[in-house]
Amino acid sequence: MLVLGEVLWDCFPDRTTRLGGAPLNFAAHWTRLRHDPRLITGVGADDLGESARRAIAALGMDTQFVQTTARFATGTASVQIGPDDQPAFVIERPAAYDAVDVTDADLAEIVRWQPAWIYYGTLFPSAAGGRRTLRRLLQALPDAARFYDLNLRPGCESRALVRELSHAADVVKLNEHELEVVGSLLHLPRDPEGFCRAGASLCDWRAACVTLGPRGCAMLVDGDYVEAAGVPVVVADTVGAGDAFAAAFLHGIASKWPAASIAACANRAGAAVASRRGAIPSEAGEASTAVEATWPNVGTGGR
Repeated sequence: MLVLGEVLWDCFPDRTTRLGGAPLNFAAHWTRLRHDPRLITGVGADDLGESARRAIAALGMDTQFVQTTARFATGTASVQIGPDDQPAFVIERPAAYDAVDVTDADLAEIVRWQPAWIYYGTLFPSAAGGRRTLRRLLQALPDAARFYDLNLRPGCESRALVRELSHAADVVKLNEHELEVVGSLLHLPRDPEGFCRAGASLCDWRAACVTLGPRGCAMLVDGDYVEAAGVPVVVADTVGAGDAFAAAFLHGIASKWPAASIAACANRAGAAVASRRGAIPSEAGEASTAVEATWPNVGTGGR
């Protein structure tokens, strides 16, 4: 899988910092699920950038396409946790990932690798350079399936961009707030089942999922619709829980599981991360452990 997007340091009110960014979080959990992601991103020529590069390598991920630039500093985001445990982010732009440039040689290497999937969100292509990079990759890899995890952030979600990215996707994942946004843009129903079915018909989505926080999720996979209750946990913080959910969701699709099994598995993965501090908990890889405990035949080695 090709994972395109931001790497940044989340800065919390207690002055702790943790490496994050939805694409990185997703790629880390995808690695723990025994897949082989290639992350296309950028870090600065600074201490935070060097620390990020070392941390990415320590997670067992290939760093071939993690670029270093002197143009901008390594990305950061200030995180505030609301009373409902939902995080809000203030993201500094431009950041190093905004300087990513996929060369002709890079593109040739990626095409030879033939990834089965491309992951993208909304933040990275909200800048003109990121948008050009994503479009170039999608054009060069017409046979790769597209997974769009919206992850809307204030100021980075133009209507035209979200509409374009939604229509380009084969699989989409979004939360209840994002359902309202996309539903308005594409004139889709606001109830999860109606949204998923109408969106699949309009945009030719193979699968769509609406996360419902502690209530679980609603999911349509190849025409099979399910709603699955959440897994009760004591929440430590919810940052990154959706990215673990996304990795398990796509793992189930790639493994050709039925929708009910995918939903239960993804709920467990998201809950496991929410019960720990940090988006990529280090204690034995709780998200992947949660998946393996339920379905031991995890891992297809998917690209």
